[in-house]
Amino acid sequence: MTTPLVVLDVVGMTPALLPHMPNLRALGERGFQAGLGTVLPAVTCSVQSTFLTGLTPAGHGVVGNGWYFRDLGEVFLWRQHNRLVGGEKVWETARRRDPDHTTANICWWYAMGATTDITVTPRPVYHADGRKSPDAYVRPPDLHDRLVEELGEFPLFRYWGPTASIASSEWIVGAARRVLAAHRPDLLLVYVPHLDYDLQRHGPDSPEAVRAARDVDRAVEPLLRDAHAAGATVVALSEYGITPARRPVDVNRALRRAGLLQVHRQAGMEYLDPWTSRAFAVADHQVAHVYVADPADVARTRAVLEGLAGVDAVLDRGAQAGVGLDHERSGELVLVAEPDAWFTYYYWLDDDRAPDFARGVEIHRKPGYDPAELFFDPADRLAKAKAAGNLARKKLGLRYAMKTVPLDPSVVRGTHGRLPDDPADGPVLLCSAPTPPDVVERTGLLPATAVRDLLLSLQGLSPR
Repeated sequence: MTTPLVVLDVVGMTPALLPHMPNLRALGERGFQAGLGTVLPAVTCSVQSTFLTGLTPAGHGVVGNGWYFRDLGEVFLWRQHNRLVGGEKVWETARRRDPDHTTANICWWYAMGATTDITVTPRPVYHADGRKSPDAYVRPPDLHDRLVEELGEFPLFRYWGPTASIASSEWIVGAARRVLAAHRPDLLLVYVPHLDYDLQRHGPDSPEAVRAARDVDRAVEPLLRDAHAAGATVVALSEYGITPARRPVDVNRALRRAGLLQVHRQAGMEYLDPWTSRAFAVADHQVAHVYVADPADVARTRAVLEGLAGVDAVLDRGAQAGVGLDHERSGELVLVAEPDAWFTYYYWLDDDRAPDFARGVEIHRKPGYDPAELFFDPADRLAKAKAAGNLARKKLGLRYAMKTVPLDPSVVRGTHGRLPDDPADGPVLLCSAPTPPDVVERTGLLPATAVRDLLLSLQGLSPR
């Protein structure tokens, strides 16, 4: 018999925050606790893909939350299809061992197109007139309607953006509880994102961070109780820890000033032109992939970047191989920020030339990650009122643009992506089962590449 297993991905959970999370901390006290040796870059899509395949980014190909798609000539972040992830997934291995094995994925990334039995993942409705409405992609289809009837529509605007809050994690936990009760999957994967918000907004040492940790712990308590009643083993882990952010680094602006990055103009706005740029960066928290079109420009590009304040390391292909990041999707150079620094995606030199999407929550159009999307522009006293007005337009079925995000990156107080300098600020794994793997017994640390095998072993399944 396969032992049921519930896996909670509690983003941003660290040993430093666990004193404020008694329900989750009790898992480790009842079973075991280990530090997690994460991968570079320590960002959601890369780390989750490693957890589920046992491979580094060089093996599964998810080199960040997004990258430059060379065959399309476009930068895309936050794609959703599982075919982007190479390697055999944990549930596929489990199904080879036990043909009746079932898996439910509640909001882990790359869920669409996955071979899981049950899927719930954020997916807005993109209307023909350009409007976007909150919703989720759910399989089987009738589960969608049951979840919406019992929980309401997926709270997309509480999942990311200036109004992101505990409400999205509560919805996800509610969906997981209903799936556990009605379907009894052998493996239940649950993504709990809330800590990401206030730790990036206010910093990991802030009172808001403590409050967020307590809120997450309260939110997951009913699911932990349900899992215990169902006889399931529980693993709670995190992808990364968030550390203080003090220095935004405008890597693309440096490349532009050096004559390496090009833009094109439309309607008075500037857009990154990856087709004609000699070099540009896809910024992703504390890691940036720098794509250099002509090998002859690599040395010049490297010289520009090595002289940029806030850059800790510039990794060429050889150095990327040493950290498991040498994949064709990676940039010719990869930047790692200094501990208190992070990379912006900004490429314009005059805010009046910024594209209109820069002032909105637009995760799919920006050619890099933008944590400023978590804020209303503090320089605009009417930003919240404008947002409320736009929401009213949405409810009337009218098109609208949320131009409320600041172009000043100094508001951001927390970041991640580089490998942790202090274990207390790094990711952690808690398990309700009493026997830790040998590597944890020896070192107190579980490599992220070993998580997949641990999950299989906890279900009584052979990893190989």
